[in-house]
Amino acid sequence: MKRKITFKYHLIIWAAAVAAFFTACNEPNDLGMELLPTRDLIEVKNLVEKNSISSFTYREDSISTDEPSKSLLGSFYDPVFGKTNIDFAAHFRLQGYPDFGTNTVVDSVKLFLYYRLMYGDTVTSQKFRVYELEAPIDVDQRYNQYVNLKELASTQLLGERDYTPVIELDSASQDTFYQLITIPLDNSLGQKLVDADSLQMVNNDVFLEYFKGLYIEPEARTETGGSILTLEAASSGNFQGSALVVYYNNDENKAEEEPDTLLNPYVITRFSARVNSIQHDYSGTPFEANLNVESGDDSLIYVQATGGLKSKIYIDGITSWKDSANIGINKAELVFQVDTIASEVEKYPPPSQLLFTVLDEEGTEFLPIDYSFSAAYYGGRLRSDYTYRFNITQHMQQIIEGEAENHGFFLTPARKNSEANRVVLKGSNSQTGIKLVITYSKFLE
Repeated sequence: MKRKITFKYHLIIWAAAVAAFFTACNEPNDLGMELLPTRDLIEVKNLVEKNSISSFTYREDSISTDEPSKSLLGSFYDPVFGKTNIDFAAHFRLQGYPDFGTNTVVDSVKLFLYYRLMYGDTVTSQKFRVYELEAPIDVDQRYNQYVNLKELASTQLLGERDYTPVIELDSASQDTFYQLITIPLDNSLGQKLVDADSLQMVNNDVFLEYFKGLYIEPEARTETGGSILTLEAASSGNFQGSALVVYYNNDENKAEEEPDTLLNPYVITRFSARVNSIQHDYSGTPFEANLNVESGDDSLIYVQATGGLKSKIYIDGITSWKDSANIGINKAELVFQVDTIASEVEKYPPPSQLLFTVLDEEGTEFLPIDYSFSAAYYGGRLRSDYTYRFNITQHMQQIIEGEAENHGFFLTPARKNSEANRVVLKGSNSQTGIKLVITYSKFLE
């Protein structure tokens, strides 16, 4: 009995000691606490930089216009951005060796151009004219927006069409339907294709020396209106692509009890050369006097695809951070605000994405290191609050550490040659214009 009582008391004493130990560890003046500093090791601060930012509107350098993801066509007189005219030329390739039979007679020739998107209005018509190319275009050659496609074509008009764009949405998917422009062409082109010698159709390389393709030009607008169509030119998946079709008859078909409609298509494929020529005229625009000029700050800056306009940005305040001791950049976000009124965003949607590029001392553009992390991390997509935001944290850290220099930046559309969107942004001289929001940590000594 005595041993049981002794063990019971020992157990109580041991439990009390453990409880006292844990209670003591919760006291602020516990053993070892004097080894820690009495203030925070890191101080986190936020800074909004605006005053050292300047912005200007420049003409875009020449862009590549061969084999874009989507080709463009049309004439558009923008009330803010002036005139844009875009011509189009393409190869039309054999789908196989055509057998036209005997005594072939061409019934008709038609050019079918498909599109799903357009930029501009759907109330004004425009005229498209079609010519045969006399000089070749090369799928392996690089072309820029200033290529003179008209110079490569015959002066003989093959066909023309007045057309008012139509856009229809699928009520279920809210996606746009394929729309079709049909342009009747002169039967002489069909006869040329029917009369081709067998040796001229042994393969497409030889055939394209015989028939070099077509050139389509819009009639330039002289007043506000018009549109730029985004062509579904090349075949892709189940979509057969835009095509030139020759309808014909022959002796074999006439002998049938129920004669067929005979046709042979020549199709634009992903192997076809597809080239745009783009002309811009900024006469009379609100920014004409300040274009390519760096005197004073603009309250508005202008960005336009199709080799149109870009903005040059200087952030002088970044340089003052160079060699900053004990500083780490947590986040540096550059914010551009769309001027929704000047842009008329409901009528003219802004680009879905912009690019913010860094300039080296020779003026060469390259993407900041932040882009290599991921496109989502880098940013640049249009947000619901009508801002474009770019994460340039790593680039700014490189400047602080002396690994990069600050020679300015360019703001351009991400899709330069496959869309016609444009946007007006609030410039550095605007109250709600460009700002750089920096969150940084300062390591205390």
